[in-house]
Amino acid sequence: MEEAAALAPLPRSTPAALTPYYEQKPAWRDCGVPGFQCATLKAPLDYAEPSAGDVRLAVTRKKATGPGKRLGSLLVNPGGPGGSAIGYAQAYAGIGYPVDVRARYDVVAVDPRGVARSEPVECLDGPEMDTYTRTDGTPDDAKETDALVAAYKKFAEGCGADAPKLLRHVSTIEAARDMDIVRAALGDEKLNYVGASYGTFLGATYAGLFPNRAGRLVLDGAMDPSLPARRLNLEQTAGFDTAFTAFAKDCVRRSDCPLGGRDAGPGQAGKKLKAFFDGLDARPIPTGDADGRRLTESLATIGVIAALYDEGAWPQLRESLTAAMRENDGAGLLVLSDSYYERDADGGYTNLMFANAAVNCLDLPPAFDSPDEVRRALPDFEKASPVFGEGLAWASLNCAYWPVRATGEARRIEAKGAAPIVVVGTTRDPATPYRWAEALAGQLSSARLLTYEGDGHTAYGRGSACVDSAINAYLLHGRPPADGKRCS
Repeated sequence: MEEAAALAPLPRSTPAALTPYYEQKPAWRDCGVPGFQCATLKAPLDYAEPSAGDVRLAVTRKKATGPGKRLGSLLVNPGGPGGSAIGYAQAYAGIGYPVDVRARYDVVAVDPRGVARSEPVECLDGPEMDTYTRTDGTPDDAKETDALVAAYKKFAEGCGADAPKLLRHVSTIEAARDMDIVRAALGDEKLNYVGASYGTFLGATYAGLFPNRAGRLVLDGAMDPSLPARRLNLEQTAGFDTAFTAFAKDCVRRSDCPLGGRDAGPGQAGKKLKAFFDGLDARPIPTGDADGRRLTESLATIGVIAALYDEGAWPQLRESLTAAMRENDGAGLLVLSDSYYERDADGGYTNLMFANAAVNCLDLPPAFDSPDEVRRALPDFEKASPVFGEGLAWASLNCAYWPVRATGEARRIEAKGAAPIVVVGTTRDPATPYRWAEALAGQLSSARLLTYEGDGHTAYGRGSACVDSAINAYLLHGRPPADGKRCS
């Protein structure tokens, strides 16, 4: 594979046309969440043509509580793309980050353009999303293939109709440039930042564009920006297989495991789960859902994947699989699937999935251009994961029908001249494989790789005192961990 070009930094001086944006002062107001203030800032819709209109960016902050000298703002982003940074700050980071960190930093979040409170992209209504999520994602024949393609087209057309201008300008590079406007509006000389999952790509992109303005950056659950879409999806498929293997090893040791007894290995457990999925493909099972939804293969697959993000959800996954496989009750797996899609009890969805596609399809050319290309790649994906490979290969077709051409491409990010950047990788992370953390740390000129030998997605604030103390020392005192430090 040919090495990707490096992301070039932007000029240090601010173009005159952008000066009004950089000189904004946020008008903070109470936003109904105790301890938090909210404001709205503006960014240019198109950085190449700042006069073409604005995008409104929603921002929240919780001021440093003291004691101790205030260290500035700490921006946080939970990833996605499409996750609400404001929701993350108000529900977790602003109240759950270590007390010492919240004492010294204003915890700040901005929803990226197109996400949540910042001019959200909308594509389908609730009932349409219910239909979309039930669509057979592993087509067996031409009719089912046509139905899947039609679902992708309807989703894409809905996004295009909702936000035809914005859809061309929700890239990660533009979101990173927005963060620099937010940094300036907050009065900070440098950006301090904790980004998880996709938030690592956003943070690394910021460092690549503005290396001299990168302060203390923590990139937890790192992505590899140098990979094209197909390779990215293939390696993530292998990551979910690694996580399932860890779950299966734990499951078969327990008396209530529906995937086999103590003598069963992960391979046998995987075959049993795949057979269960295949059975749902032919005959979905009841869930007791008020809207009459039954558990399809596609919903069950997403339910399992959702639980693999956090080993704390393994008992819930085991119980849900037991109910579905032994008692014909799909309610538990449907709950897990709904949590992944951010569907509420009234049948409404956040814009997570819409923004996710909008950003991903703009950042990289599509993984596949046609169903035939998917079929040719199926052996590679099924080798990467016998359980999930087929479904994740077909899921990679969605950007083929996007109404806007990609403006980004795979690039290495070096951020030469940046202060030390802490890159965190978890060895059995399902969604951002550990190899990606190694790759990003190898690209960033000032990276320090911190490894957590464990399960689940991301590591900071998830129970490892070793990880947390290393990151806290960096955020509070500017002391990054030694490169290659390992925690378990």
